[in-house]
Amino acid sequence: MFRPTRILQVAVASLFISGCASSHSDSGPSAAALAGTTNQTIVSNDRINSSRTLSIGKQAPVRGDFLGADGRLLPEVQAFARETAQAHALPLDGVEALLAEARYDATAARLMAPPARAGRIRRAWTSYRQRHVDAVRIREGVSFWQAHRAALDRASARTGVPPSIIVAIIGIETVYGRYTGDHRVLDTLATLGFRYPDPNRPERQAMFREQLADLIVLDHRGELDARVVEGSFAGAMGLPQFMPGSLMRYAADGDGDGRVDLAGNTEDAIASVAAFLQAHGWVRGVPVFAPVALPADAVRRAQDGLKPETDWAALRAAGARALPGGGTAWQAQPLGVIDLRDEIRGTHEVRCATPNFFAITHYNRSYFYAASVADLAHEIADRIGYGDPNRLDGPGARAAAGRLPRG
Repeated sequence: MFRPTRILQVAVASLFISGCASSHSDSGPSAAALAGTTNQTIVSNDRINSSRTLSIGKQAPVRGDFLGADGRLLPEVQAFARETAQAHALPLDGVEALLAEARYDATAARLMAPPARAGRIRRAWTSYRQRHVDAVRIREGVSFWQAHRAALDRASARTGVPPSIIVAIIGIETVYGRYTGDHRVLDTLATLGFRYPDPNRPERQAMFREQLADLIVLDHRGELDARVVEGSFAGAMGLPQFMPGSLMRYAADGDGDGRVDLAGNTEDAIASVAAFLQAHGWVRGVPVFAPVALPADAVRRAQDGLKPETDWAALRAAGARALPGGGTAWQAQPLGVIDLRDEIRGTHEVRCATPNFFAITHYNRSYFYAASVADLAHEIADRIGYGDPNRLDGPGARAAAGRLPRG
């Protein structure tokens, strides 16, 4: 899910990596509990690792860029190694050896750097939507759904997440596996964890250090090879672009083979996206956007947070009307009024969001991202004939419930 706000506005970068599933070191439902995996399930990256000719035991150590003149880890890196080893009961020498091979990723640092020009970047919903809800993702999303219909239906039945939402997320993240990234994740996370290019965002540097620690744990468990695994410039991996913390906590075994391979096994990727959303509050049988005609002052009522801040009783008292489609289960849920602003064009698109919209924001903390996922899901489902994320009273119904004209 992690992707900085500035990068969300960069057209070229967003064509490749639009978001990634992130997880901080919090406790929560495990993927096994959510998706029926077993304790023996391991996470692998077979497609990536099989392209390497040397095994981990035969690789010659590479001198990294986070060492001092004496060949030892820099003091802050050494302190991190000790903290990580102690916190996760890992052998210190193994942690040190891995960090000693980390290289500085200048591309990742450049893409994460704050903009050179002063001032806030203006948000442009129309342009963002056009880049993500595009003909290629719609067409290939239909093909992806048709090719993996059984796995999508199983994941949806198990978690309540519509197949269209799963397809849309994989489409926006990697165009169905076309762009999964070619940055060594160890290098990316070390670079952003110890040399984050914006000194005014220490919380981002701390987050990347947490993800680096999770990567080291996964390597120690043998669930991936941190010396070779590749991903985006933010450290996200596989078809669904999971950060190491999300891979550790939410990756699911979709085909029951006892392994989780998010890079080469589409069924695992499908099951993992569904498990992630379920763990972050997805409500079965509730649309992403409630079918509501909002009152005239809806823009004034719009919120900015990542949790719904109102309910149907309050909206109805303010003059909102329920529209056909989407069932009625959403009326018992907390709701949020969101404004998809286009500051360049001077327009607003105000929608009534349910907890399922906010579940998607855990994947990428952006209203634009979550709304694009829902809109792409609608377009694909409309062509498949079922699974629309908003309209629940008939397969393939042509409606984007909750959308209001801009003005």
